[in-house]
Amino acid sequence: MTTGLHPGGQPQDPRPTGNQALPRQERVGHEAPHADNRTRSAVITARAAASFDPVGRSVATARSFVRDTLQGWGFADIVDDAVVLTSELVTNAVVHAGTSADVLCLRSDEGVRIEVADRYPEREIPLQATAVNMGSPDREGGRGLQLCAALAGRWGVDYSPTHKQVWFHLDLPDRPVGTRTAGPSLPAHLLPLADGRVRVAVIQIDRVGAISAWNEDAEDLFGYAAEQVIGKPLTDLAAWPHTPGTSTGIVEALQLSRWEGTYGLRAASGRVTPVYASHLRVRDTGGEPSTVCLLVRDHERAVLQTPLRASATDTTTSSEGQATDPFEVFIGSPAPDDLDGLLQRTVERARDMLDGDSAFLLLATDDETELEVRASTGLPSARQRFARVPVEAGPGRYGSARMPAVHEDLTVVPGAVPLLAGTGMRSVVTVPLKVEGRLTGSLGVAAEGPSRYSNEEALRLQFAADRIALAVESARLGELERLRRGSLSFLVEASDLLAGTLDRDQTLALMAQMTVPTLATWCAVYTIADQASDPYLSYVLHEDEERIDGLKALLSKIAPPDPVPTPGARVWAAPGEAAHRAALRTSMRSLGLGEPASVTSGIGTTLATAAAVGGETVVLPLVARNRVIGMLTLGKPSDEHFRQEILELAEDLSRRAALALDNARLYSERTAISQSLQRSLLPPDLPHIDGVEVEVIYRAAGEGNEVGGDFYDLFPIRDGVYGFAIGDVCGTGPEAAAVTGLARHALRLLAREGFGGPAVLERLNSAILDEGARSRFLTLLYGELWPQEDGSAMLKVVCAGHPLPLRLRQDGTVEAAAEPQPLLGVMEDLELYEQTITLDPGDVLLCVTDGVTERREGTRMLGDDGLADVLTTCTGLTAGAVAARIMRAVERFASDAPSDDMAILAMRVPGLQRD
Repeated sequence: MTTGLHPGGQPQDPRPTGNQALPRQERVGHEAPHADNRTRSAVITARAAASFDPVGRSVATARSFVRDTLQGWGFADIVDDAVVLTSELVTNAVVHAGTSADVLCLRSDEGVRIEVADRYPEREIPLQATAVNMGSPDREGGRGLQLCAALAGRWGVDYSPTHKQVWFHLDLPDRPVGTRTAGPSLPAHLLPLADGRVRVAVIQIDRVGAISAWNEDAEDLFGYAAEQVIGKPLTDLAAWPHTPGTSTGIVEALQLSRWEGTYGLRAASGRVTPVYASHLRVRDTGGEPSTVCLLVRDHERAVLQTPLRASATDTTTSSEGQATDPFEVFIGSPAPDDLDGLLQRTVERARDMLDGDSAFLLLATDDETELEVRASTGLPSARQRFARVPVEAGPGRYGSARMPAVHEDLTVVPGAVPLLAGTGMRSVVTVPLKVEGRLTGSLGVAAEGPSRYSNEEALRLQFAADRIALAVESARLGELERLRRGSLSFLVEASDLLAGTLDRDQTLALMAQMTVPTLATWCAVYTIADQASDPYLSYVLHEDEERIDGLKALLSKIAPPDPVPTPGARVWAAPGEAAHRAALRTSMRSLGLGEPASVTSGIGTTLATAAAVGGETVVLPLVARNRVIGMLTLGKPSDEHFRQEILELAEDLSRRAALALDNARLYSERTAISQSLQRSLLPPDLPHIDGVEVEVIYRAAGEGNEVGGDFYDLFPIRDGVYGFAIGDVCGTGPEAAAVTGLARHALRLLAREGFGGPAVLERLNSAILDEGARSRFLTLLYGELWPQEDGSAMLKVVCAGHPLPLRLRQDGTVEAAAEPQPLLGVMEDLELYEQTITLDPGDVLLCVTDGVTERREGTRMLGDDGLADVLTTCTGLTAGAVAARIMRAVERFASDAPSDDMAILAMRVPGLQRD
């Protein structure tokens, strides 16, 4: 929808001009069906136009447009008829005809003319004598002309080759000239009751609030003689509370130009007399101000009380047709849950009805210490939205948002209204929004000229603020509830995501991705390794990926924020200042003006990057276990501010993120230490053995484990002799790995001391039993390998409780290559013996741990037979290919990840190489 409002002057003719054919017209009215009864001589004082797209919601938007326009003009008496007619005509255009609709409102001293044009005219232009189809009242559409005939004073239809336009004119009702308000004649028993003679106390208060005049009726009402009270402050006698539903105290009421309300005065008897008061602020010929107070008993308030202000539909007008008080039709009927729409409509009406150049509305934070800009008009809204100003900006009533204030010239008192600094506004009136005595906001109207407002405008604006305060607070609480529900869901999801990883880099990425763009436009995370380290820029994210590199370059060239542990968000000005210097430097370079001395040290970045960080930037500390481990930095683009609810949500997120980041750090440190220790338990690179191929595959169960309970080793004992071992310690993890280290190192040491296989294992058994409660039983296959000159290899092996080694011959047969013997770490006295095996060229010896043979899928187990079946398919393969095929078969046997450590040792004798 596009709109335009042009006060004064003649309306532009929306019909085709130029070389287009003049349209034939048909006019339908009450007086003569074919006579043009429009009065063109009437002076058009204002016009408003709008275009609506051919969608269903445009009908409601058109109704709001006409209602707002007529109420703004003070024509509330005819709003309902105009809205009904417009709704029908726009419905015909956008719903039934399927075209856009143009609505034009014209104001004159005779009334209002509204024209609705669409772009789907009749296929044939009606002749002058042709009767117009009025439509059937039973149809959904086509009732517009019938309603025009019933409600409008004059109406008609204009046709052209491209448009059809329906217009109607609504006259203003006649009102008694010179009457501001009047009530109907009433029977005597319905008139207000008064006790005998009505006494009207007349009290005059000087500029300092002291009583300067006290009439006889005041003496009768309160029992004080004039000499007893003259010179005393009226507040000494007053017993507040104030009028229910208002927000002004008696001290403030005495400063306003006009005020009405209820309070109590303590009589000479000590009892409180409820009174209804009407205050009028005057000044004498010398310019000295004072306040005249008229008071009656509260039950006789009808004597002084101004009749209640009429609703929008009952607004009275003067003889000139203007509304007597445009604030009586202040905001119409806003949707109760549309806070932004309500606030924006409020500031626009406040500006228009006080004839201001700008208006603003601020809402108070929960602690009533700051006000947050939520709506403005006539001001740079992008710069002002969500900006915060203190409630108490200075000493005195004019520095507090809790009191009405009128500033005649802001240039005399710079900074009196921080929000208007640098906007060119000079005079301003502000009033508080209060609900049940609690400050909920502030409404202000400003003008570029000085001395535009007085206490009279403050009173009118205060009346409007009191009228809208409850609706604003209700909508604000509704919005706050929705925000808190959303915040709770956001924090629950964030906690789940952060708890789902222990990787430091992934945690940093999650922190940034959760804040951008939900909470901020860009985010930077600084981390601190230890208390002696400086903050380090670890992660940068912007909602526009093309700006990440420039943003990172900008932040890396400025000092990081101080790691202050104080909770809450604090503003960090350095990025904005650096962006400003960079923008200035780039602009001057583009203009060929060089660089001034004050900006030679500026950050060299693009204007786009400077704009990206030119708004408000806040820093939240990341505190975990009473230590600052980093900072979370959130930023907005140029001239934007964070709203208080977003900062509170970011603070909650920063606490969760700090703990997740510290957990990831601790886990990374523990994993690094564990892996370093485990790597020390692994044997070095396998030695090269002439005439024998050797391949090992090792898989430790458990995340982060490089060594478990299974182990292997292959090492030289002396020239031409090699030792090999494959074993399995009971259990997995670090405890089993400790026994693994003991076994591997003991085997090497004992074998190189010249002990044979049985002696080596018996001494290892004693060493394991010496560990006491830390000991674990061990299955072990140990052997010695002698490559032979004829291409074969001789092996002497001892199988202590371990799965038997399998021998694969060239013909594909598989057989066990040893006999089982007792395992280690259980009995003290072992009688072990070794067996000799000769591997012929092409033979393979396969040694595995029980993690291979005990691989399960449900109730099925691979077993020794399954392993032998796989091995029979490996004839002719190298040792590496044999080990890989066995591992692949084990992994495919079950879908689940292995739950036990696995080790595979394959040795193959390829035979002599012949020339």
